[in-house]
Amino acid sequence: MSFDVQALAVEGVRALSPYQPGKPIDELARELGLDPSGIVKLASNENPLGPSTLALEAAHAALAELCRYPDGNGFALKAKLADRLKLESAQITLGNGSNDILEVIARCFADHTSEIVFSQYAFAVYPLVAQAIGARGISVPARDWGHDLDAMAAAVTERTSIVFIANPNNPTGTVHSGEAIEAFLDRVPERVLVVLDEAYCEYLEDGSQDDSLAWLSRYPNLIITRTFSKAWGLAALRVGYSLSSPEIADILNRVRQPFNVDSIALAAATAVLGDQAYLDRSRQVNSAGLKQLSEGFEALGLGYIPSAGNFIAVEIGGNAGDIYQALLRKGVIVRPVAGYGMPGHLRVSVGLPEENARLLTALGEVLAETGTGGRG
Repeated sequence: MSFDVQALAVEGVRALSPYQPGKPIDELARELGLDPSGIVKLASNENPLGPSTLALEAAHAALAELCRYPDGNGFALKAKLADRLKLESAQITLGNGSNDILEVIARCFADHTSEIVFSQYAFAVYPLVAQAIGARGISVPARDWGHDLDAMAAAVTERTSIVFIANPNNPTGTVHSGEAIEAFLDRVPERVLVVLDEAYCEYLEDGSQDDSLAWLSRYPNLIITRTFSKAWGLAALRVGYSLSSPEIADILNRVRQPFNVDSIALAAATAVLGDQAYLDRSRQVNSAGLKQLSEGFEALGLGYIPSAGNFIAVEIGGNAGDIYQALLRKGVIVRPVAGYGMPGHLRVSVGLPEENARLLTALGEVLAETGTGGRG
Protein backbone atom coordinates (compact mmCIF):
# COMPACT_ATOMS: atom_id res chain seq x y z
CA MET A 1 0.00 0.00 0.00
CA SER A 2 1.51 3.30 -1.13
CA PHE A 3 -0.15 5.57 1.43
CA ASP A 4 -0.79 5.66 5.16
CA VAL A 5 -4.42 4.65 5.66
CA GLN A 6 -4.34 5.84 9.26
CA ALA A 7 -3.63 9.35 8.05
CA LEU A 8 -7.14 9.37 6.54
CA ALA A 9 -8.74 9.07 9.97
CA VAL A 10 -9.63 12.18 11.93
CA GLU A 11 -7.01 13.26 14.46
CA GLY A 12 -8.86 12.22 17.59
CA VAL A 13 -9.48 8.71 16.25
CA ARG A 14 -5.86 8.22 15.14
CA ALA A 15 -4.66 8.67 18.70
CA LEU A 16 -7.20 6.29 20.25
CA SER A 17 -6.39 2.92 21.76
CA PRO A 18 -9.30 0.46 21.51
CA TYR A 19 -11.27 -0.29 24.66
CA GLN A 20 -10.02 -3.55 26.16
CA PRO A 21 -12.83 -5.74 27.54
CA GLY A 22 -12.36 -8.59 29.97
CA LYS A 23 -10.76 -11.71 28.50
CA PRO A 24 -13.39 -14.17 27.21
CA ILE A 25 -13.45 -17.72 28.57
CA ASP A 26 -13.02 -19.31 25.12
CA GLU A 27 -9.99 -17.13 24.37
CA LEU A 28 -8.23 -18.19 27.56
CA ALA A 29 -9.10 -21.83 26.90
CA ARG A 30 -7.53 -21.62 23.42
CA GLU A 31 -4.42 -19.81 24.64
CA LEU A 32 -3.60 -22.13 27.54
CA GLY A 33 -5.28 -25.35 26.47
CA LEU A 34 -7.69 -25.25 29.41
CA ASP A 35 -11.13 -26.82 29.69
CA PRO A 36 -13.63 -23.94 29.28
CA SER A 37 -15.99 -25.54 31.80
CA GLY A 38 -13.33 -25.24 34.47
CA ILE A 39 -12.62 -21.56 33.95
CA VAL A 40 -14.08 -18.95 36.31
CA LYS A 41 -14.61 -15.51 34.79
CA LEU A 42 -14.85 -12.65 37.28
CA ALA A 43 -13.68 -9.91 34.93
CA SER A 44 -16.60 -8.12 33.30
CA ASN A 45 -19.10 -7.31 36.07
CA GLU A 46 -21.62 -9.78 34.69
CA ASN A 47 -24.54 -11.17 36.64
CA PRO A 48 -23.48 -14.62 37.89
CA LEU A 49 -27.05 -15.88 38.21
CA GLY A 50 -27.56 -16.30 34.49
CA PRO A 51 -30.55 -14.69 32.75
CA SER A 52 -34.06 -14.44 34.13
CA THR A 53 -36.44 -17.20 33.06
CA LEU A 54 -38.92 -14.55 31.92
CA ALA A 55 -36.24 -12.92 29.77
CA LEU A 56 -35.29 -16.26 28.21
CA GLU A 57 -38.89 -17.09 27.37
CA ALA A 58 -39.46 -13.68 25.78
CA ALA A 59 -36.23 -13.89 23.79
CA HIS A 60 -37.16 -17.34 22.50
CA ALA A 61 -40.60 -16.15 21.40
CA ALA A 62 -39.05 -13.21 19.55
CA LEU A 63 -36.96 -15.57 17.38
CA ALA A 64 -40.01 -16.29 15.22
CA GLU A 65 -39.85 -12.73 13.85
CA LEU A 66 -36.14 -12.60 12.95
CA CYS A 67 -37.05 -11.63 9.40
CA ARG A 68 -38.60 -8.38 10.65
CA TYR A 69 -36.88 -5.18 11.67
CA PRO A 70 -37.27 -4.33 15.36
CA ASP A 71 -39.51 -1.55 16.61
CA GLY A 72 -37.20 1.40 16.08
CA ASN A 73 -38.99 3.37 18.79
CA GLY A 74 -38.97 0.54 21.34
CA PHE A 75 -42.55 1.36 22.31
CA ALA A 76 -43.23 -1.59 24.64
CA LEU A 77 -39.93 -1.34 26.51
CA LYS A 78 -40.20 2.42 26.93
CA ALA A 79 -43.78 2.06 28.18
CA LYS A 80 -42.73 -0.56 30.73
CA LEU A 81 -39.79 1.57 31.89
CA ALA A 82 -41.95 4.68 32.10
CA ASP A 83 -44.48 2.85 34.24
CA ARG A 84 -41.81 1.43 36.56
CA LEU A 85 -39.92 4.70 36.93
CA LYS A 86 -42.98 6.99 36.97
CA LEU A 87 -41.73 9.01 34.00
CA GLU A 88 -42.95 9.70 30.48
CA SER A 89 -41.95 7.53 27.55
CA ALA A 90 -40.81 10.71 25.81
CA GLN A 91 -38.07 11.05 28.45
CA ILE A 92 -36.46 7.71 27.53
CA THR A 93 -33.85 7.07 24.84
CA LEU A 94 -32.82 3.50 24.12
CA GLY A 95 -29.30 2.42 23.25
CA ASN A 96 -27.20 -0.58 22.27
CA GLY A 97 -25.99 -0.73 25.84
CA SER A 98 -25.46 2.45 27.83
CA ASN A 99 -22.10 2.90 26.05
CA ASP A 100 -24.07 3.66 22.91
CA ILE A 101 -26.00 6.36 24.75
CA LEU A 102 -22.81 7.91 26.15
CA GLU A 103 -21.37 8.21 22.67
CA VAL A 104 -24.58 9.67 21.22
CA ILE A 105 -24.66 12.27 23.99
CA ALA A 106 -21.12 13.35 23.18
CA ARG A 107 -21.84 13.55 19.46
CA CYS A 108 -24.98 15.60 20.06
CA PHE A 109 -23.66 18.11 22.57
CA ALA A 110 -19.89 18.48 22.10
CA ASP A 111 -17.35 19.02 19.34
CA HIS A 112 -13.72 20.00 18.84
CA THR A 113 -14.31 23.32 20.59
CA SER A 114 -15.67 21.66 23.74
CA GLU A 115 -14.30 20.41 27.02
CA ILE A 116 -15.66 17.26 28.64
CA VAL A 117 -15.02 16.82 32.37
CA PHE A 118 -14.69 13.46 34.12
CA SER A 119 -12.91 11.99 37.11
CA GLN A 120 -9.60 10.19 37.35
CA TYR A 121 -10.24 6.42 37.69
CA ALA A 122 -13.66 6.79 36.07
CA PHE A 123 -15.13 4.65 33.28
CA ALA A 124 -12.73 4.45 30.32
CA VAL A 125 -15.44 5.31 27.77
CA TYR A 126 -15.62 8.95 28.90
CA PRO A 127 -12.16 9.96 27.67
CA LEU A 128 -12.57 7.71 24.63
CA VAL A 129 -15.72 9.45 23.39
CA ALA A 130 -14.21 12.87 24.12
CA GLN A 131 -11.12 12.11 22.11
CA ALA A 132 -13.06 10.50 19.25
CA ILE A 133 -15.02 13.69 18.59
CA GLY A 134 -12.00 15.94 19.06
CA ALA A 135 -13.14 17.45 22.36
CA ARG A 136 -10.67 18.20 25.13
CA GLY A 137 -11.01 15.72 27.98
CA ILE A 138 -10.46 17.15 31.45
CA SER A 139 -9.53 14.43 33.96
CA VAL A 140 -9.99 15.74 37.49
CA PRO A 141 -7.82 14.08 40.18
CA ALA A 142 -9.79 11.68 42.34
CA ARG A 143 -10.25 11.87 46.09
CA ASP A 144 -10.15 8.58 48.01
CA TRP A 145 -10.45 6.73 44.68
CA GLY A 146 -13.75 8.49 43.91
CA HIS A 147 -15.00 11.63 42.25
CA ASP A 148 -13.91 14.90 43.84
CA LEU A 149 -17.14 16.73 43.09
CA ASP A 150 -15.88 20.08 44.37
CA ALA A 151 -12.85 19.91 42.12
CA MET A 152 -14.99 18.79 39.19
CA ALA A 153 -17.33 21.75 39.66
CA ALA A 154 -14.31 24.05 39.80
CA ALA A 155 -13.01 22.52 36.55
CA VAL A 156 -16.08 23.70 34.60
CA THR A 157 -15.22 26.56 32.25
CA GLU A 158 -16.96 28.46 29.47
CA ARG A 159 -15.88 25.70 27.08
CA THR A 160 -17.31 22.85 29.14
CA SER A 161 -20.18 21.07 27.40
CA ILE A 162 -20.54 17.83 29.37
CA VAL A 163 -19.62 16.47 32.79
CA PHE A 164 -19.65 12.69 33.27
CA ILE A 165 -20.27 11.31 36.77
CA ALA A 166 -20.39 7.56 37.43
CA ASN A 167 -22.35 6.71 40.57
CA PRO A 168 -21.41 4.03 41.63
CA ASN A 169 -18.10 4.37 39.84
CA ASN A 170 -16.41 1.69 37.76
CA PRO A 171 -13.72 0.41 38.44
CA THR A 172 -13.36 1.70 42.00
CA GLY A 173 -16.90 1.07 43.30
CA THR A 174 -17.09 4.40 45.10
CA VAL A 175 -20.45 6.11 45.49
CA HIS A 176 -21.71 9.58 46.42
CA SER A 177 -24.81 10.40 48.41
CA GLY A 178 -27.80 12.01 46.80
CA GLU A 179 -27.11 15.17 48.78
CA ALA A 180 -23.60 15.41 47.32
CA ILE A 181 -24.82 14.95 43.75
CA GLU A 182 -27.58 17.54 44.25
CA ALA A 183 -25.09 20.02 45.62
CA PHE A 184 -22.96 19.46 42.55
CA LEU A 185 -25.92 19.97 40.21
CA ASP A 186 -26.71 23.23 41.97
CA ARG A 187 -23.20 24.51 41.19
CA VAL A 188 -23.11 23.61 37.50
CA PRO A 189 -24.49 26.12 34.97
CA GLU A 190 -27.59 24.96 33.10
CA ARG A 191 -25.73 25.26 29.80
CA VAL A 192 -23.50 22.34 30.91
CA LEU A 193 -24.98 18.85 30.60
CA VAL A 194 -24.40 16.55 33.55
CA VAL A 195 -24.47 12.86 32.60
CA LEU A 196 -25.09 10.70 35.66
CA ASP A 197 -24.00 7.18 34.74
CA GLU A 198 -25.96 4.79 36.96
CA ALA A 199 -25.05 1.46 35.37
CA TYR A 200 -24.75 -0.11 38.83
CA CYS A 201 -27.51 1.76 40.65
CA GLU A 202 -29.69 -1.33 41.15
CA TYR A 203 -27.08 -2.70 43.54
CA LEU A 204 -27.52 0.19 45.97
CA GLU A 205 -29.22 -1.25 49.01
CA ASP A 206 -30.58 1.86 50.70
CA GLY A 207 -33.20 2.78 48.10
CA SER A 208 -31.13 5.70 46.85
CA GLN A 209 -31.28 4.37 43.29
CA ASP A 210 -34.57 6.23 42.98
CA ASP A 211 -33.29 9.58 44.26
CA SER A 212 -31.99 10.80 40.93
CA LEU A 213 -35.31 10.36 39.13
CA ALA A 214 -36.81 13.27 41.08
CA TRP A 215 -33.97 15.52 39.97
CA LEU A 216 -34.97 15.35 36.30
CA SER A 217 -37.81 17.84 36.81
CA ARG A 218 -35.52 20.26 38.66
CA TYR A 219 -32.39 20.08 36.52
CA PRO A 220 -33.13 20.33 32.77
CA ASN A 221 -29.43 19.77 32.02
CA LEU A 222 -29.39 16.31 33.68
CA ILE A 223 -29.18 13.03 31.76
CA ILE A 224 -29.25 9.71 33.63
CA THR A 225 -27.94 6.58 31.90
CA ARG A 226 -28.69 3.02 32.99
CA THR A 227 -28.33 -0.50 31.62
CA PHE A 228 -29.82 -3.98 31.59
CA SER A 229 -26.35 -5.54 31.41
CA LYS A 230 -25.61 -5.76 35.13
CA ALA A 231 -28.26 -6.43 37.77
CA TRP A 232 -30.85 -7.34 35.12
CA GLY A 233 -28.55 -10.00 33.62
CA LEU A 234 -28.75 -9.15 29.90
CA ALA A 235 -25.15 -8.22 29.08
CA ALA A 236 -25.08 -10.23 25.85
CA LEU A 237 -28.10 -8.42 24.44
CA ARG A 238 -26.75 -4.89 24.93
CA VAL A 239 -29.69 -2.81 26.13
CA GLY A 240 -29.19 0.56 27.78
CA TYR A 241 -31.22 3.72 28.12
CA SER A 242 -31.13 7.32 29.21
CA LEU A 243 -33.61 9.38 31.18
CA SER A 244 -33.83 13.11 30.54
CA SER A 245 -36.17 15.89 29.61
CA PRO A 246 -38.26 15.15 26.49
CA GLU A 247 -36.34 17.95 24.75
CA ILE A 248 -32.97 16.28 25.31
CA ALA A 249 -34.41 12.90 24.35
CA ASP A 250 -35.66 14.41 21.10
CA ILE A 251 -32.14 15.58 20.24
CA LEU A 252 -30.60 12.20 21.10
CA ASN A 253 -33.15 10.40 18.93
CA ARG A 254 -32.10 12.49 15.93
CA VAL A 255 -28.60 10.97 16.06
CA ARG A 256 -29.02 7.45 17.46
CA GLN A 257 -29.32 4.66 14.91
CA PRO A 258 -33.00 3.84 14.22
CA PHE A 259 -32.66 0.10 14.98
CA ASN A 260 -29.94 0.25 17.63
CA VAL A 261 -31.72 -2.25 19.91
CA ASP A 262 -32.72 -5.54 18.29
CA SER A 263 -36.02 -7.34 18.67
CA ILE A 264 -34.72 -10.11 20.95
CA ALA A 265 -33.11 -7.55 23.25
CA LEU A 266 -36.27 -5.45 23.35
CA ALA A 267 -38.41 -8.48 24.21
CA ALA A 268 -36.06 -9.77 26.91
CA ALA A 269 -35.60 -6.36 28.54
CA THR A 270 -39.35 -5.71 28.58
CA ALA A 271 -39.98 -9.09 30.17
CA VAL A 272 -37.25 -8.92 32.80
CA LEU A 273 -38.70 -5.69 34.20
CA GLY A 274 -41.56 -7.87 35.43
CA ASP A 275 -39.22 -10.20 37.31
CA GLN A 276 -38.71 -8.39 40.61
CA ALA A 277 -37.74 -11.67 42.28
CA TYR A 278 -34.78 -11.97 39.92
CA LEU A 279 -33.60 -8.44 40.73
CA ASP A 280 -33.98 -9.07 44.45
CA ARG A 281 -31.97 -12.29 44.15
CA SER A 282 -29.28 -10.47 42.16
CA ARG A 283 -28.93 -7.93 44.96
CA GLN A 284 -28.81 -10.62 47.65
CA VAL A 285 -26.13 -12.65 45.86
CA ASN A 286 -24.11 -9.52 45.21
CA SER A 287 -24.27 -8.30 48.80
CA ALA A 288 -23.18 -11.69 50.12
CA GLY A 289 -20.46 -11.92 47.48
CA LEU A 290 -18.99 -8.54 48.35
CA LYS A 291 -18.82 -9.63 51.98
CA GLN A 292 -17.22 -12.95 51.05
CA LEU A 293 -14.58 -11.31 48.85
CA SER A 294 -13.75 -8.47 51.22
CA GLU A 295 -13.36 -10.87 54.16
CA GLY A 296 -11.23 -13.12 51.96
CA PHE A 297 -8.96 -10.27 50.94
CA GLU A 298 -8.56 -9.25 54.56
CA ALA A 299 -7.61 -12.81 55.47
CA LEU A 300 -4.93 -12.67 52.75
CA GLY A 301 -3.64 -9.37 54.12
CA LEU A 302 -4.74 -7.44 51.05
CA GLY A 303 -6.27 -3.99 50.94
CA TYR A 304 -9.31 -3.21 48.81
CA ILE A 305 -11.61 -0.33 47.92
CA PRO A 306 -15.08 -0.74 49.51
CA SER A 307 -17.54 -1.09 46.64
CA ALA A 308 -21.18 -0.26 45.98
CA GLY A 309 -21.17 -2.11 42.64
CA ASN A 310 -20.98 -5.79 41.69
CA PHE A 311 -17.18 -5.81 41.75
CA ILE A 312 -14.35 -4.91 44.08
CA ALA A 313 -10.86 -3.54 43.39
CA VAL A 314 -8.24 -5.38 45.42
CA GLU A 315 -4.79 -3.92 46.00
CA ILE A 316 -2.02 -6.33 44.98
CA GLY A 317 0.94 -3.98 44.63
CA GLY A 318 3.55 -3.43 41.97
CA ASN A 319 3.28 -6.89 40.46
CA ALA A 320 -0.50 -6.94 39.95
CA GLY A 321 0.02 -7.71 36.26
CA ASP A 322 2.08 -10.80 37.14
CA ILE A 323 -0.57 -11.94 39.62
CA TYR A 324 -3.22 -11.51 36.91
CA GLN A 325 -1.25 -13.71 34.52
CA ALA A 326 -0.70 -16.33 37.22
CA LEU A 327 -4.42 -16.43 37.96
CA LEU A 328 -5.12 -16.97 34.27
CA ARG A 329 -2.91 -20.05 34.35
CA LYS A 330 -5.09 -21.35 37.17
CA GLY A 331 -8.22 -20.76 35.09
CA VAL A 332 -9.41 -17.65 36.92
CA ILE A 333 -10.04 -14.46 34.94
CA VAL A 334 -10.14 -11.10 36.72
CA ARG A 335 -9.58 -7.63 35.32
CA PRO A 336 -6.29 -5.72 35.37
CA VAL A 337 -6.93 -1.99 35.68
CA ALA A 338 -3.54 -0.51 34.82
CA GLY A 339 -5.28 1.19 31.90
CA TYR A 340 -7.31 3.14 34.45
CA GLY A 341 -4.13 4.35 36.14
CA MET A 342 -4.40 1.68 38.85
CA PRO A 343 -1.46 -0.66 38.10
CA GLY A 344 -1.39 -2.02 41.65
CA HIS A 345 -5.02 -3.22 41.66
CA LEU A 346 -7.08 -5.99 40.12
CA ARG A 347 -10.84 -5.64 39.73
CA VAL A 348 -12.79 -8.73 40.73
CA SER A 349 -16.43 -9.15 39.72
CA VAL A 350 -18.75 -10.76 42.25
CA GLY A 351 -19.55 -14.34 41.30
CA LEU A 352 -21.48 -17.17 42.86
CA PRO A 353 -20.19 -18.29 46.28
CA GLU A 354 -18.19 -21.17 44.80
CA GLU A 355 -16.68 -18.89 42.15
CA ASN A 356 -15.64 -16.33 44.75
CA ALA A 357 -14.10 -19.14 46.82
CA ARG A 358 -12.21 -20.41 43.77
CA LEU A 359 -10.76 -16.95 43.20
CA LEU A 360 -9.71 -16.54 46.81
CA THR A 361 -8.07 -19.96 46.88
CA ALA A 362 -6.24 -19.34 43.61
CA LEU A 363 -5.16 -15.88 44.73
CA GLY A 364 -3.81 -17.26 48.00
CA GLU A 365 -1.85 -19.91 46.10
CA VAL A 366 -0.40 -17.35 43.68
CA LEU A 367 0.61 -14.99 46.47
CA ALA A 368 2.37 -17.86 48.22
CA GLU A 369 4.07 -19.06 45.04
CA THR A 370 5.32 -15.59 44.17
CA GLY A 371 6.26 -14.62 47.68
CA THR A 372 3.95 -11.64 47.52
CA GLY A 373 2.85 -10.47 50.96
CA GLY A 374 -0.19 -8.50 51.92
CA ARG A 375 -0.47 -5.96 54.69
CA GLY A 376 0.18 -8.80 57.11
